[in-house]
Amino acid sequence: MLMRTMVITPPHERAGEPYRASLDWLNFFLADVKGGLGPYVGIYLLTAQHWDQAAIGVLATIAGIIGLAVHAPVGAFIDATFWKRGAVVAGVGALSAGALAIALSPSFPVVFAAQTVMAVAGAIFGPAVAAITLGTCGSHGLAYRMGRNAAFDHAGNVSNAILAGAVGWWFSQSAVFCLVPIFSLLAATAVLSIPAHAIDHAQARGLDPLPILPHGQGRVARASSEQPSGWTVLITCKPLLVFAACVAMFHFANAPMLPMVGQKLALAHKGAETALMSACIIAAQLVMLPMALLVGAKADRWGRKPIFLAAFAILPIRGVLYTLSDDRAWLVAVQLLDGVGAGIFGALAPLVIADLTRGTGRYNVSLGAIATVQGIGASLSNMVAGLIVIKAGYSPAFLALAAVATLAFATFLFAMPETGATRKISADARASTARLADISAAASRNAAS
Repeated sequence: MLMRTMVITPPHERAGEPYRASLDWLNFFLADVKGGLGPYVGIYLLTAQHWDQAAIGVLATIAGIIGLAVHAPVGAFIDATFWKRGAVVAGVGALSAGALAIALSPSFPVVFAAQTVMAVAGAIFGPAVAAITLGTCGSHGLAYRMGRNAAFDHAGNVSNAILAGAVGWWFSQSAVFCLVPIFSLLAATAVLSIPAHAIDHAQARGLDPLPILPHGQGRVARASSEQPSGWTVLITCKPLLVFAACVAMFHFANAPMLPMVGQKLALAHKGAETALMSACIIAAQLVMLPMALLVGAKADRWGRKPIFLAAFAILPIRGVLYTLSDDRAWLVAVQLLDGVGAGIFGALAPLVIADLTRGTGRYNVSLGAIATVQGIGASLSNMVAGLIVIKAGYSPAFLALAAVATLAFATFLFAMPETGATRKISADARASTARLADISAAASRNAAS
């Protein structure tokens, strides 16, 4: 059982507000950095360097395994380190070096090293940005800030897809990798514009200030005895385990859908494969952006669970709708629903984990552990869906994924509690106000008598 405490910080004391623009641009440029390397490596190696698909697949598999292995340790490192800004700078620097190495010398050892670096760096950015956000903003108002982070991430993905496509078209595929150092420099500038002293490192790992007497100008003193909980908190918190299971099922059902849609489009509309695939990706990202902002604006008022249930409910609907037609307009339109589900998930998952781990000091390692579970679900599903396609076809594969998504929805509905404290706090405040009114009325009657 997790013990949680909460301190309501006065509006003028919210340290994250002066750094709103820095966090916005950090998320925007990090999306460009990540997007400028990962999705284009395979295409570049296949078409420009004439690698065989088996070698590309081996590299992708190794990088995926490394990524799964390092998520939790990287999260633990981000919890412990006071160099969170430095971790981001090191990550974008490593990605820049990898991108330039692939462009200049695309040999197997070089690309293997670059893919390994990319996998490790990719595991750094999520928990590091979440920690910096929590460490500067605190838990109060975190829903709004997480939604804004996700929105700028999606905006960066859209801008990168457009810019990379234009650069690849007008110059060369290798020129796309030259964008990575540019955006890395901008991302490093954004994160370094947040002063080191502005990050409360205990708060950044989920150790909220204890509710003791305020002093000074309304600041709340931190108890020096605050220590992180034991590692067993990761396996003894039942809601966290339920959430992990739901995440695994969600991504098991979701991960193969876009690749399978791309394959259906390629088979039905030869010659327009790349354009239609880009249309699916950009369309979904454009929907994710307003959904992330909606989550940020409403998660505290509506609660986490109702919004998350909408994301889980949309996934089986997508799976069924994909089976109804091979028409490209239909498939692209259905793909818009991915923007709703993924937009909610990306903005709300870090917030739910913050709710569940508040007061434990294990926020970022929990993020890493959930990311590992997510990756395992996605990796297994691509293999399973591929086998179903080979044996039975695309429609049965989509329906099987829809069935898993339905199970995820039911599990979340019946086993996952509401993690947001807003409703409880509001109810407690109303009850306290009512009790004070009764006491005041009683005192007035006694004085009158």
